[in-house]
Amino acid sequence: MTIDSIDELTSAARRTRRLIIGMLAGLGSGHPGGSLSGVEILIALYYRVLRHRPQEPDWPDRDRFVLSKGHATPLLYSVLACCGYFPVEELMTFRKLNSRLQGHPKVGTAPGIEMSAGSLGQGLSYSIGQCLAGRLDGKDYRVYCLLGDGECQEGQTWEALMSAPNYQLDNLVAIIDRNGIQNDWFVSETMELEPLDEKLRAFGWHVVSVDGHDLRQLLDAFDEAKIIQDRPTAIVARTVKGKGVSFMENNPEWHGKAPSKEQAEQALAEIGE
Repeated sequence: MTIDSIDELTSAARRTRRLIIGMLAGLGSGHPGGSLSGVEILIALYYRVLRHRPQEPDWPDRDRFVLSKGHATPLLYSVLACCGYFPVEELMTFRKLNSRLQGHPKVGTAPGIEMSAGSLGQGLSYSIGQCLAGRLDGKDYRVYCLLGDGECQEGQTWEALMSAPNYQLDNLVAIIDRNGIQNDWFVSETMELEPLDEKLRAFGWHVVSVDGHDLRQLLDAFDEAKIIQDRPTAIVARTVKGKGVSFMENNPEWHGKAPSKEQAEQALAEIGE
């Protein structure tokens, strides 16, 4: 499915936010903040950037999307469902017994899942392996990896950041959801990442910094990444945790807490139709 209009992409983003809130309120569990902050990133990827086939999820030539921040499954599942990987109605089985849609992604359950995630800091290393495998197989697919900024404090992430330029992986794009909050507090007060852009450039990455809620900026950044040769691209997407819901925005309290029925009603009213 491809959407050309920015207005239509914006509507898809609004629908995705409504689905995220509905899933979490229906279950009473899950991670709203980091799911809401990454909406425009995945909307741009799945509706305009990725080469993929929802009816053939294991298509060998597909581009790969790796959700390193694995707790943001409400976002990923919502986008996959809207693209046709599985019925939208199945979203309401989220985190329930015997559901394919568990709290963290697991390969072999729902279609469209590329990596089992949960322990943070592993997704970029896995993505490098996917890129190297594609090189060995003579494939031209691209790999896109979404990281949280909190997991960018982990040593394995920095080993991967050093490794990818060494292998000149120009088919790799790392997107950092720079919402400034990890788990229950602010990233800057836990372990400061700045100057993040300069650090990434020093490691050999091509770096693009964007407003992670501006679809035009995101699409331009993904287009730019496709023409970069001999090195990977990092897109630092400055976002707002809990974007679209006033009482969740930039509030660490909403990293891993579901809204009540009344709070969900307020959130849906703010998001709009």
